[in-house]
Amino acid sequence: MITRLLAIAGGLALVALVVPDLASSYLERQNETTTQGVPRAAPVTAAKYASGKSIVLEADAAGHFFGTFRINGRSERGLVDTGASTIAINVSAARRFGISVGSLAFNARAQTANGIVEAAYVRLDRVEIGGIALKGIDAMVLPDKALSGMLVGMSFLSRLSSYRAENGALYLVR
Repeated sequence: MITRLLAIAGGLALVALVVPDLASSYLERQNETTTQGVPRAAPVTAAKYASGKSIVLEADAAGHFFGTFRINGRSERGLVDTGASTIAINVSAARRFGISVGSLAFNARAQTANGIVEAAYVRLDRVEIGGIALKGIDAMVLPDKALSGMLVGMSFLSRLSSYRAENGALYLVR
């Protein structure tokens, strides 16, 4: 009886040692072939929609990630910038998004690549890309001469469940 119990206990100990390694090996293989359900082997296009709640943006030749966002229902090309605290738009884009620029208080200061400029805080009603839609996103409006395009910063990215750059692609997941 004791011999039999020792044999069973030894077998269970062996299973306890092997099973975690099997699970780890399986997960490693899965991670090599898929990422958030998106096959890594699949070719990545400029804006490939991975699912309703995620999107993959391909890096341009300089390694930057651009996407077409919808701000308050209007399309605008934007550069995803993890170094930007908020979404940054210029006055012209703010007008296109239905923001009354004349009523904005340009009492904030923003550090740009070209120095410090006056800026105004706004809240965007809705920001979308692919199947990802977020409401009430903070942004800053800068003078046209200080910003030629839209930057999509951390006020958007931090509201996602995850984002990461990998193998020349940026994965955004809601």
